[in-house]
Amino acid sequence: MTETARDPSPLGPALADLRARAESLGQSLPPLLAEAEQLAATVILGDHGRRRAGMGDEFWQYRAAAPGDAATMIDWRRSARSDQHYVREREWQAAQTVMLWVDGAKSMNFSGARNRPPKADRARLLALALSVLLLRGGERVGLSGDQARPRSGRAQLLHLMNGLMQDEAEDYGAPQVSGLVSHGRAVFLSDFLGPIEDVETALGLASDRGVRGALVQVLDPAEEEFPFDGRTIFESMGGGLRHETLRASDLRARYLDRLAERKARLADLARASGWHYLCHHSGQGAQSALLWLFAALERGR
Repeated sequence: MTETARDPSPLGPALADLRARAESLGQSLPPLLAEAEQLAATVILGDHGRRRAGMGDEFWQYRAAAPGDAATMIDWRRSARSDQHYVREREWQAAQTVMLWVDGAKSMNFSGARNRPPKADRARLLALALSVLLLRGGERVGLSGDQARPRSGRAQLLHLMNGLMQDEAEDYGAPQVSGLVSHGRAVFLSDFLGPIEDVETALGLASDRGVRGALVQVLDPAEEEFPFDGRTIFESMGGGLRHETLRASDLRARYLDRLAERKARLADLARASGWHYLCHHSGQGAQSALLWLFAALERGR
Protein backbone atom coordinates (compact mmCIF):
# COMPACT_ATOMS: atom_id res chain seq x y z
CA MET A 1 0.00 0.00 0.00
CA THR A 2 1.29 3.42 -0.89
CA GLU A 3 0.71 6.29 1.50
CA THR A 4 0.74 9.96 0.60
CA ALA A 5 2.92 12.09 2.85
CA ARG A 6 0.98 14.88 4.48
CA ASP A 7 2.14 17.94 6.34
CA PRO A 8 1.23 17.16 9.97
CA SER A 9 1.20 20.85 10.84
CA PRO A 10 -1.93 22.96 10.25
CA LEU A 11 0.45 25.82 9.39
CA GLY A 12 1.56 24.09 6.19
CA PRO A 13 -0.75 26.00 3.79
CA ALA A 14 -0.05 29.29 5.58
CA LEU A 15 3.69 28.78 5.36
CA ALA A 16 3.44 27.89 1.69
CA ASP A 17 1.47 31.07 1.01
CA LEU A 18 3.98 33.12 3.01
CA ARG A 19 6.86 31.58 1.05
CA ALA A 20 5.17 32.37 -2.28
CA ARG A 21 4.56 35.99 -1.27
CA ALA A 22 8.11 36.34 0.02
CA GLU A 23 9.52 35.06 -3.27
CA SER A 24 7.33 37.47 -5.23
CA LEU A 25 8.40 40.34 -3.01
CA GLY A 26 12.03 39.34 -3.26
CA GLN A 27 11.96 39.79 -7.02
CA SER A 28 11.15 43.50 -6.67
CA LEU A 29 13.28 44.39 -3.65
CA PRO A 30 16.82 44.05 -5.06
CA PRO A 31 16.20 46.50 -7.98
CA LEU A 32 14.57 48.99 -5.60
CA LEU A 33 17.46 48.78 -3.15
CA ALA A 34 20.04 49.05 -5.92
CA GLU A 35 18.31 52.14 -7.36
CA ALA A 36 18.00 53.69 -3.90
CA GLU A 37 21.67 53.12 -3.09
CA GLN A 38 22.68 54.52 -6.47
CA LEU A 39 20.56 57.62 -5.81
CA ALA A 40 22.00 57.99 -2.31
CA ALA A 41 25.53 57.69 -3.73
CA THR A 42 24.95 60.88 -5.75
CA VAL A 43 24.45 62.81 -2.52
CA ILE A 44 27.70 63.51 -0.69
CA LEU A 45 26.66 64.86 2.68
CA GLY A 46 29.11 63.41 5.16
CA ASP A 47 27.63 62.50 8.52
CA HIS A 48 24.23 64.14 8.24
CA GLY A 49 25.29 67.23 10.10
CA ARG A 50 25.90 65.28 13.30
CA ARG A 51 29.30 66.91 13.79
CA ARG A 52 28.38 69.28 16.60
CA ALA A 53 29.91 69.93 19.96
CA GLY A 54 28.59 67.78 22.77
CA MET A 55 28.95 64.47 24.59
CA GLY A 56 30.87 61.85 22.63
CA ASP A 57 34.15 60.06 22.16
CA GLU A 58 35.31 61.35 18.78
CA PHE A 59 37.51 64.47 18.52
CA TRP A 60 35.85 67.25 16.56
CA GLN A 61 37.88 70.46 16.79
CA TYR A 62 39.90 72.83 18.95
CA ARG A 63 38.47 76.20 19.85
CA ALA A 64 39.83 79.12 21.82
CA ALA A 65 38.98 78.97 25.52
CA ALA A 66 36.27 81.39 26.58
CA PRO A 67 35.28 82.86 29.96
CA GLY A 68 33.29 80.25 31.88
CA ASP A 69 35.17 77.22 30.49
CA ALA A 70 36.34 74.93 33.28
CA ALA A 71 40.07 74.27 33.60
CA THR A 72 39.39 70.56 33.00
CA MET A 73 38.14 71.38 29.51
CA ILE A 74 41.44 72.93 28.39
CA ASP A 75 43.80 70.82 26.28
CA TRP A 76 47.12 71.81 27.87
CA ARG A 77 49.25 70.02 25.27
CA ARG A 78 47.68 71.99 22.41
CA SER A 79 47.71 75.21 24.46
CA ALA A 80 51.44 74.83 25.17
CA ARG A 81 52.17 75.38 21.46
CA SER A 82 50.75 78.91 21.50
CA ASP A 83 50.06 81.89 23.73
CA GLN A 84 46.37 81.02 23.98
CA HIS A 85 44.41 78.34 25.79
CA TYR A 86 42.41 75.87 23.68
CA VAL A 87 39.47 73.61 24.47
CA ARG A 88 39.25 70.18 22.87
CA GLU A 89 35.67 69.61 21.72
CA ARG A 90 34.16 66.22 21.05
CA GLU A 91 31.56 65.40 18.45
CA TRP A 92 27.92 65.22 19.47
CA GLN A 93 26.86 61.66 18.81
CA ALA A 94 23.26 61.38 19.95
CA ALA A 95 21.47 59.64 17.09
CA GLN A 96 18.05 60.93 16.16
CA THR A 97 15.04 58.82 15.18
CA VAL A 98 13.37 59.41 11.83
CA MET A 99 10.02 57.77 11.07
CA LEU A 100 8.72 57.48 7.51
CA TRP A 101 5.20 57.12 6.19
CA VAL A 102 4.81 56.27 2.50
CA ASP A 103 1.26 56.26 1.17
CA GLY A 104 0.37 52.80 -0.13
CA ALA A 105 -3.18 53.67 -1.23
CA LYS A 106 -4.42 52.95 -4.74
CA SER A 107 -4.20 56.57 -5.88
CA MET A 108 -0.42 56.29 -5.67
CA ASN A 109 -0.45 53.69 -8.46
CA PHE A 110 -1.39 56.33 -11.04
CA SER A 111 0.94 57.14 -13.93
CA GLY A 112 0.00 59.48 -16.77
CA ALA A 113 2.47 57.95 -19.25
CA ARG A 114 3.63 54.44 -20.07
CA ASN A 115 7.30 55.36 -19.75
CA ARG A 116 6.79 56.96 -16.35
CA PRO A 117 6.70 54.96 -13.12
CA PRO A 118 3.69 55.37 -10.82
CA LYS A 119 3.84 57.82 -7.95
CA ALA A 120 4.23 54.98 -5.46
CA ASP A 121 7.52 53.91 -7.03
CA ARG A 122 8.98 57.39 -6.73
CA ALA A 123 7.78 57.78 -3.12
CA ARG A 124 9.31 54.42 -2.16
CA LEU A 125 12.56 55.25 -3.93
CA LEU A 126 12.90 58.56 -2.08
CA ALA A 127 12.06 56.97 1.26
CA LEU A 128 14.56 54.16 0.82
CA ALA A 129 17.34 56.41 -0.51
CA LEU A 130 16.82 58.76 2.43
CA SER A 131 16.99 55.74 4.75
CA VAL A 132 20.29 54.68 3.20
CA LEU A 133 21.76 58.11 3.97
CA LEU A 134 20.33 58.30 7.48
CA LEU A 135 21.42 54.81 8.46
CA ARG A 136 24.87 55.50 7.03
CA GLY A 137 25.01 58.52 9.36
CA GLY A 138 24.18 56.39 12.40
CA GLU A 139 20.55 57.47 12.77
CA ARG A 140 17.61 55.21 13.64
CA VAL A 141 14.98 54.85 10.92
CA GLY A 142 11.56 53.20 11.06
CA LEU A 143 8.12 53.22 9.46
CA SER A 144 5.12 54.74 11.20
CA GLY A 145 2.03 52.65 11.55
CA ASP A 146 4.07 49.97 13.36
CA GLN A 147 5.33 48.48 10.08
CA ALA A 148 8.99 48.66 11.07
CA ARG A 149 10.32 49.69 14.48
CA PRO A 150 13.14 52.27 14.37
CA ARG A 151 16.59 50.72 14.33
CA SER A 152 20.06 51.63 13.13
CA GLY A 153 22.38 49.61 10.92
CA ARG A 154 22.26 48.44 7.34
CA ALA A 155 20.19 45.35 8.20
CA GLN A 156 17.28 47.71 8.90
CA LEU A 157 16.97 48.34 5.14
CA LEU A 158 15.41 44.91 4.68
CA HIS A 159 12.74 45.65 7.28
CA LEU A 160 12.04 49.01 5.68
CA MET A 161 11.74 47.54 2.20
CA ASN A 162 9.28 44.91 3.35
CA GLY A 163 7.14 47.56 5.01
CA LEU A 164 7.31 49.92 2.04
CA MET A 165 5.95 47.30 -0.34
CA GLN A 166 2.68 46.89 1.57
CA ASP A 167 -0.30 48.24 -0.40
CA GLU A 168 -3.59 49.48 1.03
CA ALA A 169 -7.13 48.88 -0.18
CA GLU A 170 -8.32 52.49 0.11
CA ASP A 171 -8.43 54.95 -2.78
CA TYR A 172 -6.59 57.59 -0.73
CA GLY A 173 -4.26 57.20 2.22
CA ALA A 174 -4.13 58.97 5.59
CA PRO A 175 -0.81 59.65 7.35
CA GLN A 176 -0.08 57.16 10.12
CA VAL A 177 1.27 58.64 13.35
CA SER A 178 1.40 55.53 15.53
CA GLY A 179 4.99 54.74 16.37
CA LEU A 180 6.25 58.31 16.10
CA VAL A 181 8.96 58.98 18.67
CA SER A 182 8.57 62.04 20.87
CA HIS A 183 10.82 64.91 19.76
CA GLY A 184 11.97 62.82 16.81
CA ARG A 185 11.65 63.49 13.08
CA ALA A 186 9.16 62.25 10.50
CA VAL A 187 8.65 62.31 6.74
CA PHE A 188 5.27 61.79 5.05
CA LEU A 189 5.27 60.99 1.31
CA SER A 190 1.93 60.94 -0.51
CA ASP A 191 -0.08 62.63 -3.22
CA PHE A 192 -2.23 64.05 -0.38
CA LEU A 193 -5.30 64.05 -2.61
CA GLY A 194 -7.54 62.51 0.03
CA PRO A 195 -9.38 64.36 2.82
CA ILE A 196 -7.21 67.23 4.00
CA GLU A 197 -8.59 66.75 7.50
CA ASP A 198 -6.56 63.53 7.80
CA VAL A 199 -3.34 65.46 7.19
CA GLU A 200 -4.40 68.18 9.60
CA THR A 201 -5.11 65.62 12.33
CA ALA A 202 -1.83 63.78 11.78
CA LEU A 203 0.25 66.95 11.93
CA GLY A 204 -1.57 68.04 15.08
CA LEU A 205 -0.81 64.75 16.81
CA ALA A 206 2.80 64.86 15.65
CA SER A 207 3.22 68.41 16.94
CA ASP A 208 1.80 67.40 20.31
CA ARG A 209 4.67 64.91 20.57
CA GLY A 210 7.26 67.47 19.55
CA VAL A 211 7.83 65.76 16.20
CA ARG A 212 9.11 67.87 13.31
CA GLY A 213 9.59 66.80 9.73
CA ALA A 214 8.60 67.15 6.09
CA LEU A 215 5.63 66.62 3.80
CA VAL A 216 6.51 65.51 0.27
CA GLN A 217 3.59 65.65 -2.14
CA VAL A 218 4.34 63.35 -5.08
CA LEU A 219 2.27 64.12 -8.17
CA ASP A 220 2.31 62.86 -11.74
CA PRO A 221 2.87 65.60 -14.36
CA ALA A 222 -0.55 64.80 -15.84
CA GLU A 223 -2.12 65.73 -12.52
CA GLU A 224 -0.46 69.14 -12.75
CA GLU A 225 -1.12 69.78 -16.44
CA PHE A 226 -4.62 68.28 -16.83
CA PRO A 227 -4.04 67.35 -20.52
CA PHE A 228 -7.62 66.17 -21.11
CA ASP A 229 -10.09 67.34 -23.74
CA GLY A 230 -13.40 66.17 -25.19
CA ARG A 231 -15.28 63.18 -23.80
CA THR A 232 -13.38 61.83 -20.79
CA ILE A 233 -14.17 59.41 -17.99
CA PHE A 234 -12.39 60.16 -14.73
CA GLU A 235 -12.19 57.20 -12.37
CA SER A 236 -10.27 56.70 -9.13
CA MET A 237 -7.66 53.95 -9.12
CA GLY A 238 -9.83 51.84 -6.85
CA GLY A 239 -13.00 52.46 -8.82
CA GLY A 240 -14.75 54.12 -5.91
CA LEU A 241 -15.19 57.44 -7.70
CA ARG A 242 -16.28 58.02 -11.30
CA HIS A 243 -17.16 61.10 -13.34
CA GLU A 244 -17.88 61.39 -17.06
CA THR A 245 -17.83 64.63 -19.05
CA LEU A 246 -18.19 65.51 -22.72
CA ARG A 247 -15.94 68.56 -22.47
CA ALA A 248 -13.04 67.90 -20.13
CA SER A 249 -11.38 71.15 -21.11
CA ASP A 250 -14.18 73.05 -19.33
CA LEU A 251 -12.99 71.50 -16.06
CA ARG A 252 -9.33 72.45 -16.43
CA ALA A 253 -9.47 75.90 -14.82
CA ARG A 254 -11.53 74.73 -11.84
CA TYR A 255 -9.35 71.66 -11.36
CA LEU A 256 -6.12 73.66 -11.43
CA ASP A 257 -7.58 76.17 -8.95
CA ARG A 258 -8.55 73.34 -6.58
CA LEU A 259 -5.11 71.77 -6.90
CA ALA A 260 -3.41 75.09 -6.19
CA GLU A 261 -5.63 75.51 -3.11
CA ARG A 262 -4.70 72.02 -1.90
CA LYS A 263 -0.96 72.68 -2.30
CA ALA A 264 -1.25 76.03 -0.53
CA ARG A 265 -3.21 74.42 2.31
CA LEU A 266 -0.57 71.71 2.75
CA ALA A 267 2.17 74.34 2.83
CA ASP A 268 0.25 76.34 5.45
CA LEU A 269 -0.36 73.26 7.60
CA ALA A 270 3.31 72.32 7.43
CA ARG A 271 4.44 75.83 8.31
CA ALA A 272 2.06 76.09 11.26
CA SER A 273 3.35 72.76 12.62
CA GLY A 274 7.02 73.59 12.19
CA TRP A 275 7.30 71.20 9.24
CA HIS A 276 8.49 71.70 5.66
CA TYR A 277 6.55 71.09 2.44
CA LEU A 278 7.67 70.09 -1.05
CA CYS A 279 5.68 69.24 -4.18
CA HIS A 280 7.65 66.78 -6.32
CA HIS A 281 6.72 65.51 -9.79
CA SER A 282 7.40 61.89 -10.72
CA GLY A 283 8.61 63.12 -14.11
CA GLN A 284 11.48 65.02 -12.46
CA GLY A 285 14.80 63.62 -11.34
CA ALA A 286 14.76 62.24 -7.81
CA GLN A 287 18.10 63.70 -6.70
CA SER A 288 16.85 67.25 -6.09
CA ALA A 289 13.99 65.95 -3.92
CA LEU A 290 16.38 63.78 -1.91
CA LEU A 291 18.69 66.74 -1.31
CA TRP A 292 15.75 68.87 -0.23
CA LEU A 293 14.54 66.15 2.16
CA PHE A 294 17.95 65.80 3.76
CA ALA A 295 18.25 69.56 4.23
CA ALA A 296 14.70 69.78 5.61
CA LEU A 297 15.51 67.25 8.32
CA GLU A 298 18.63 69.24 9.21
CA ARG A 299 16.65 72.49 9.46
CA GLY A 300 14.24 70.76 11.81
CA ARG A 301 16.89 69.64 14.30
